[in-house]
Amino acid sequence: MGLRQLVIDAWSWLNYKPVMAEAGRPGSRAFPELAKTWVPPHELRRLAAYKVLASYDNNQAGQLAAAGGDASALERRELGDAANLVDTALGYLLGSEQKVTVEGAEHADAQTPTPGAAEAAAVQDRLRKWADKELLTFRVQQAERSAVLLGDSVMVLAWNPEKQRPTLRVYDPGFFFPQWDDEDEDFPRRVHLAWELPADDDAGLKARVRRVTYELGPISEDGDEGAAAGGRQYPWEPGRTSNVTCYLTDAEWLLEDLKNGETLDRLPMDKASFRVRPDGTELNRLDLVIDFVPVVHIANTIPDGGEHWGRSILARVLQALDELAATDSDSSAASATTGTPIIGLAGARLPVDRATGKPQELQVKAGAVWQLGETGRLDALDTSPQLAELRARVDHLLERMAANSRVTAAGLGTLEATEVPSGYALKLALGPLDALIGMMRLAREHKYRLLFKMVQRLYQAGRAEGWAAGETLPARLAWAPHTPTDRGAVLEEVVKAYGAGVLSLETAVAMLLEAGYPIKDASQEVERIRAKAEQEAAVRMAEAAARRGRDEDDAEQEEDDGSGAVEVRKSVEKEREREPVAEGR
Repeated sequence: MGLRQLVIDAWSWLNYKPVMAEAGRPGSRAFPELAKTWVPPHELRRLAAYKVLASYDNNQAGQLAAAGGDASALERRELGDAANLVDTALGYLLGSEQKVTVEGAEHADAQTPTPGAAEAAAVQDRLRKWADKELLTFRVQQAERSAVLLGDSVMVLAWNPEKQRPTLRVYDPGFFFPQWDDEDEDFPRRVHLAWELPADDDAGLKARVRRVTYELGPISEDGDEGAAAGGRQYPWEPGRTSNVTCYLTDAEWLLEDLKNGETLDRLPMDKASFRVRPDGTELNRLDLVIDFVPVVHIANTIPDGGEHWGRSILARVLQALDELAATDSDSSAASATTGTPIIGLAGARLPVDRATGKPQELQVKAGAVWQLGETGRLDALDTSPQLAELRARVDHLLERMAANSRVTAAGLGTLEATEVPSGYALKLALGPLDALIGMMRLAREHKYRLLFKMVQRLYQAGRAEGWAAGETLPARLAWAPHTPTDRGAVLEEVVKAYGAGVLSLETAVAMLLEAGYPIKDASQEVERIRAKAEQEAAVRMAEAAARRGRDEDDAEQEEDDGSGAVEVRKSVEKEREREPVAEGR
């Protein structure tokens, strides 16, 4: 039979899976929830890919293969290799810590601060306080694990009037449905967050679908786009009038009310049940008084041209994981026959069961004694060579997986220390991992800058205390080094360069911070160093002044002594100088 259909897209690396073979309705047998009428057809492959990747993370790839028609896959042994690869890559991506930094804040404590440095330091301090309150480190961990595993993650911001700060939530990328109107747009003007709510018989609730929509549109007093639109000046763009705002709609539909063709973007609004805020406001095209969609999509990799979705760390090694699980299963079966071998007996006298009169079945166990006749023989099947070969194949697959994923054997911790002759060799071995982490962090750089820009603008829109109108300052998420650094070498380099005057104190402290020294805040550390230096200089000046004062007091005391001790001491010293000359003559 020839190839019926060839699909090449962002998820074509999954085409070898039976659940992904059908391009039109992928995963319809394994994932019946994807067959719902409200799911857009063009999103089915992406959603099915997320399901497949999640099954590997939860050691359920065998169950998935069984659902696709391979009944023997239920016996497959999965030992967490996929989850280990994901967690390892995630650990290197995040590093030991993450910090919010604002450009120019490091110069606020300099002797001659640059213009705007004090304002940047104040914004940085406020953003860091927001990060502590909103558990930013925890949210980043949630979002990034989803991005590394599935290829994508979604973070949503919202202004909370009670807390007087923006709140941050992480959503499953399977709930994220952006609506792209123009391929040239950098960001979608309309975004849906949708998921299905199961029926609850106890509460009397039927199965329904919930859709949260953020949409940019013209400003109007009554929320009708056809009405005469007005203008608005946003705090982050003073002096400029904008006619765009973001509308929020949060509604539910009963699944039984939806017909074929009424997909997510075409749900009948006359059958919608809108949610209500605690203050009684209905969430039906609610004006958020911002000119941006507060949703940030994070891709694990840099998307190809024309694409918007990232790629999982498991994408290129998924078949290696299948081979590894199959080899582990074969190894387990071989180890059973090696530990309890198959034995053939000839000429043995078997014991007889007195109740039935039939020979009893022999058991291979410690202390067992079998009586053999004169021509008796015992043969054991030795499967240890096959077991050794299977174990060697497991090691080969792990090395192949480490190389193709670019996490490397050194990164996975499977490289023995005796195989690394020097630190330079280890650095070369970690080269692919360095490139991988650099690419992954580059893919996220702009998205986190966008996140912090939105946080500042939500503070300004909420008229929070301390957030005045004005241009938004650029902020970013700074990552710690992903691999250990030679602190001693960095310290020596910093001391020499700073002592020679080719590095400023701010740059020197920043280098120590990047090397992993326990410096919480670079600007505060610079201030402490300068304060200590000024204190030591003041102590030295005081000691020098005290010494000069003692010397002057001693000289004055000798001049004021009326006994002539000074003249006598000088004459004695002159006589001592003449004595050697006289002896020589």
